[in-house]
Amino acid sequence: MIKFADPYWLVLLIFPIGYLVFYFYRRYLRPAAMAFSDLSLFSNARQTIRCRFQKARPWLSAAAISIAILAAARPQTSFGQKQVFSEGIDIMLILDTSGSMRAEDFKPYNRLAIAKEVISKFIEGRQGDRIGLVVFSRQAFTQCPLTADLNLLRRFLDMVDFGMVDDGTAIGLALATAANRMIESDAKSKVMILLTDGANNAGEIDPLTAAKAISALGIKVYTIGAGREGLVDIPVDDPIFGRRYVKMQSDVDEKILQKIADITGGRFYRARDAQMLGQIYDQISRLEKSKIEIKEYYEHEEHYEIFLIISLAVFSLEFIIGNLVARSIP
Repeated sequence: MIKFADPYWLVLLIFPIGYLVFYFYRRYLRPAAMAFSDLSLFSNARQTIRCRFQKARPWLSAAAISIAILAAARPQTSFGQKQVFSEGIDIMLILDTSGSMRAEDFKPYNRLAIAKEVISKFIEGRQGDRIGLVVFSRQAFTQCPLTADLNLLRRFLDMVDFGMVDDGTAIGLALATAANRMIESDAKSKVMILLTDGANNAGEIDPLTAAKAISALGIKVYTIGAGREGLVDIPVDDPIFGRRYVKMQSDVDEKILQKIADITGGRFYRARDAQMLGQIYDQISRLEKSKIEIKEYYEHEEHYEIFLIISLAVFSLEFIIGNLVARSIP
């Protein structure tokens, strides 16, 4: 792609254009200074080569001047490369898949379905980071280790569902599992985002003990308590009577989640509906920004010589026509 290093010269292109306008006005539009006989009988007369060359002279003059102006504007092509230096963040997403996540207070779907949808959008906006996923209920396991392939991570997220392990809520074990995946991380910033709707009732590791160990590793934990307070509807599939709903008490342990966030230098959030959950992940994404530096290098190749040569050639052609081939008598 050709660019001009000194584009202000292009303003002068108005002169050859004005010259052509003036020439055609004077030759064809301006009223004659004196009356002359009707020459319509000669309109079909064959024109000589000299006459044709004579008519080409103003075009050649305007073209030569225009090309010279383009040469003065220094046309050039640029060859560049871009280097991107990314100081990304390692993020472990920790997602609760216990039975209480079936509650349908996050309309129009249950808590897990909405959480997966929101987390997927969060992942999409974290280009340059490595992100992993830990899933837990009574047990915890790594659904996807830290990876920069965010499309792969989102496919693993789509596979998350209920019943992958026995029911329960092992928050401490989930934190320990995620921490184990980040021990060898050399990222300057390491973050966990824990989403749960219950209280720790399984696993051999106390959540606060896990939080202290995580803090020692320099990992920050953002905790999210999902769901409305009070009784919520949970669907139950009965083989005889079909699907029915039962009431269950929502028991998010806000105190423990707050302490985990305080110990590790993170924040605690409360999401009572789908909209609030989306806003929380957006806020966390803004708080944890990756540092990306872009350097661009360009080499320029000048082409004004070609335009000068063409301009001189056209000038020479116009000179030859005007003084030798189709010389006019004043």
